[in-house]
Amino acid sequence: MEFRDEVRMAAEAFGMPLNQEQTECFNKYYSLLLEWNEKINLTAITNPKEVAVKHVVDSLSAFDPSLFHENVHVIDVGTGAGFPGLALKIYYPSMRLVLIDSLQKRINFLKNVVSELGLSGVDCVHARAEEAGRQKAYREQFDVVLARAVARLSVLAEYTLPFARVGGVLLALKGARYMEEMEEAEKAAHILGGGKPVARTVKLPGLDDGRAIVRIEKKAPTPAAYPRKSGTPEKKPLG
Repeated sequence: MEFRDEVRMAAEAFGMPLNQEQTECFNKYYSLLLEWNEKINLTAITNPKEVAVKHVVDSLSAFDPSLFHENVHVIDVGTGAGFPGLALKIYYPSMRLVLIDSLQKRINFLKNVVSELGLSGVDCVHARAEEAGRQKAYREQFDVVLARAVARLSVLAEYTLPFARVGGVLLALKGARYMEEMEEAEKAAHILGGGKPVARTVKLPGLDDGRAIVRIEKKAPTPAAYPRKSGTPEKKPLG
């Protein structure tokens, strides 16, 4: 079965059906992913059905109609091959999106995808999260901060919450150990200006592996000391 059919069926099974334009966008995205994956390491998952479910629909699971309003300002931290940010942009085109990654080769890929798909309102930024999080252009500028498979939540919070405006949210896409991560991240979230982590469980079509979207609301400005310099959050987590 072709990828366009796999992604259409997977999205429909998840309750987020795609129109023809979205389906064709995802199909082109998949083609570019395979093409570039031969040159740089973007993903270990290349099977059409697995990409449709484990990358695309997994990304779409972060969509929340109460948060994604017109012109919502979103940043995807450590975006890698563009999941979840770029997938959500295809699904909800009116969002403004910043994709940030520490590897220039991945940023080159993302710029190519954005160009080939004709997407507007997307900026691809080559930077480390802990550096960008201190820059005026990005610090506390976003309604929604996305992160997927970047680090444990206690570490991830330090990388991501500085980007969220007060009243904004972090949405972290997490696997089976999300409850454990939430407990150990409560202290870090509080220090960084966030509320208590809460989870919304996710069941992807054909999978039952305990996924969840963990949400942390930004209650107060992040203290100026954070994020700390590169490497410190992993060595000395706040949690």
